[in-house]
Amino acid sequence: MATKTITITLDAYKKLRAKKASNESFTDIILKLTRKKNTLDYIRSLKTSTELADNIEKAMQETRKAKLRKVDL
Repeated sequence: MATKTITITLDAYKKLRAKKASNESFTDIILKLTRKKNTLDYIRSLKTSTELADNIEKAMQETRKAKLRKVDL
């Protein structure tokens, strides 16, 4: 695998290190942080309120079940 050396600030390094689990590499954490996420995944990753994420998921499911009807104006 090819590698690249990058320069980051000490503050950025400390923030990356704080997010990294002991069994993860910095590459792992950078890839995890930069992958495309949907909104619900992002809210769950905040770990601040699982209730909020659950409510959003429930609303999304109800929206998908709703039947749309055509209205002529």
